[in-house]
Amino acid sequence: MPEKKQSVCEEKNFDSLFNTHFESARNYLYYKCGDLQQAEDIVQDAFVKLWKQCADIIFETAKSLIFTICNNALLNEFAHKKVVLRYEAIPRDDKNNESPDFIMETEEFKDKLERCIAKLSSKEREVFLLSRIDKKTYKEIAEITDISVKAVERRMSNAFITIRKLLGNDLNI
Repeated sequence: MPEKKQSVCEEKNFDSLFNTHFESARNYLYYKCGDLQQAEDIVQDAFVKLWKQCADIIFETAKSLIFTICNNALLNEFAHKKVVLRYEAIPRDDKNNESPDFIMETEEFKDKLERCIAKLSSKEREVFLLSRIDKKTYKEIAEITDISVKAVERRMSNAFITIRKLLGNDLNI
């Protein structure tokens, strides 16, 4: 009578495989990825796959199969992370994510703001644009325009008052 081979599908044999190889497979993956939780999750999944395919697995080759499944799963996760990182590195044009209504309203507001700025006195417009567009400090503006910092503050204040009046309810500041 031929010797009966051990089956992975027998619960005691599967438990034996799990108890014998779980920790070493987990440690093997942990040393490769540096994340204990990730290593445990992958090994758990490997044993689930092993159980689902138990009828097709020869008991004597189960250990190497477990390590192969674990290693392949880790390599797949690394490859996935590479794809995600490459995707995240691609520059995006945020306007593509905005609704057409929002884009239209933004353009209309921008046009209205430009018309308001054009209505400022030349001295107010100069100070306002140096501050808001060129990001100059009041001290730098004073040096550029050869006026005092107090005069810059007054012109900016007047520019804001004028813009607020002209924009009315469109300006929420």
